[in-house]
Amino acid sequence: DGKVAWDEMWGSFCDLAMAGGPPHKGMLLEPGSAESIAELSERYAEVTAEICRGIQMVSEIPAVPSPELGWIEADCENATMAEWLARAIVMENVSALHRDGILFLPAGPNYRLEKEIKNVITAIAKTSHYWLDHMWFDQKRQIADLFAKMSESMPLLHPGDGQDAELRTAIQNEIGVVTRFRPSPQSYPGWCGLDCADVATAIWIMRALVASNAMARREGTTLFVPVNARVDPGGRRVIELTTQVWRHYKARHF
Repeated sequence: DGKVAWDEMWGSFCDLAMAGGPPHKGMLLEPGSAESIAELSERYAEVTAEICRGIQMVSEIPAVPSPELGWIEADCENATMAEWLARAIVMENVSALHRDGILFLPAGPNYRLEKEIKNVITAIAKTSHYWLDHMWFDQKRQIADLFAKMSESMPLLHPGDGQDAELRTAIQNEIGVVTRFRPSPQSYPGWCGLDCADVATAIWIMRALVASNAMARREGTTLFVPVNARVDPGGRRVIELTTQVWRHYKARHF
């Protein structure tokens, strides 16, 4: 019928970025702005319809355009699945959120079929494949128990939606004093970039941060940690966590 056969595109999948493999995207894919969506509403409807169609074809997860502009809602089998997928997809450099068992994936009117639309669908195909086909029930139950325990003592630290340049600079400076990581000039709302100098260091620290219930991702040698003034005032938790992880890394590798 002239449409992309999303479910017939892959014979296999490379390692997840969560497992140390290369992220699917080189730079973060962000949702479209409210202004661009209002200006190009018909194109936005086409994009969201195609992303929803692709998600359902590759994962069999029901998906619909969200009332929150810029997002697609994928109705996962439970809250644990949505939480795990959100972490894994962010590490692929595709924006993702979760709430009450719903996974939120980005959409925008400027998304192209062969680029951004494919990026979103590939990210959910890749990660849901591992969750649905390569994890036993006991593993999923252990993950659910772990998420519950971590949420009591250290709730998930995720990027905020504000452009807080002053807080970002403060976080970069304090972490840099301990780690000697240089601030990255690349700027995203809710993220703080730190140049780790080599890929191996960025991967190790990224994975350790996510295991410590803080979302993280990387672009090449640059590690990105979350900035969220509401849940982490002053950035104290992300500063302490990143420097603590760095000390563990340094002790193990030097």
